[in-house]
Amino acid sequence: MIRQTAALTLALATSAGAFELAQPIACTLGSDCHIQNHFDRDPGPGMADIACGHLTYDGHDGTDFALPDLAAMARGVAVLAAAPGRVTGIRDGMPDIAISDPTAPALDGRDCGNGVVIDHGAGWQTQYCHLKRGSVSVRSGDTVETGTPLGLVGLSGNTEFPHVHIAVRKDGIALDPFAPAAPAPACGAPLDGQLWATPIAYDPFGFTGAGFFTDVPAWQVIKAGLASPETLPTDAPALVFWAAYFGPKQGDSLTLAITGPMGEVFRQTITLDRTQAVAFRAGGKRAPPGGWPAGDYTGEAVLLRDGVELGRQSAAISLQ
Repeated sequence: MIRQTAALTLALATSAGAFELAQPIACTLGSDCHIQNHFDRDPGPGMADIACGHLTYDGHDGTDFALPDLAAMARGVAVLAAAPGRVTGIRDGMPDIAISDPTAPALDGRDCGNGVVIDHGAGWQTQYCHLKRGSVSVRSGDTVETGTPLGLVGLSGNTEFPHVHIAVRKDGIALDPFAPAAPAPACGAPLDGQLWATPIAYDPFGFTGAGFFTDVPAWQVIKAGLASPETLPTDAPALVFWAAYFGPKQGDSLTLAITGPMGEVFRQTITLDRTQAVAFRAGGKRAPPGGWPAGDYTGEAVLLRDGVELGRQSAAISLQ
């Protein structure tokens, strides 16, 4: 999704609360969904989100509410109208497939994938992108209320992960719903003028999953929705704890640890060597001679940035 050039010189004279948005996805931020990408505040070839961070990319014209994995998408998560209005356009029928997949069809300008456009009056418009094929449940001309289901989160169009991209426009100009009145080049703006009816905090990092495995899992397996087993046999060849996350930054300190009935089994602290959108780390040990002591084991991941804890995630397993 490419931001319109006109947004670069925007100076919006609209009072806070004149137009408000509800969360456009049926999930709980910080629990079963997160914001992966914000509006790009940088007018040039660089990128900066509202907090001058890296949770965006060049030209991104909206806000991406993401699911943790494809399994969550398969279970079905509703995309909701963020405000009342009239549906002025829809698209459905595009496949749910990552754009990097060699078998993905040509987009031919349909970067939004399956989507819905709503006119809210007074020049306000919202667009919802990347919905699941066959899920769009409204038609052009329909009147919707705040919270009306529009479809399901999918993987259609120009995307690599399941999410809904919501773009907000006033008189055809794309706005950042976290700071609509701030000049477009500005990052670090106060978040007290949000369009969100219930203010949304900026989250620079978060864990999206964690669990145990008997080897280092493949990243594609984690993105598909790897479930942590409740039990493993005491003769398991290895005990590995993995954690997936969004928003890692070069220099962050990540600690992975496993404790068991006999005390600490494994601990590793890593200084991350790159800034990424999403990533995972895993660590553990091979089985000792005679196998693992039976009992309960806990894995924990903790991330620090400049000495401040930004996230902590744990998982438990029983070896029998």
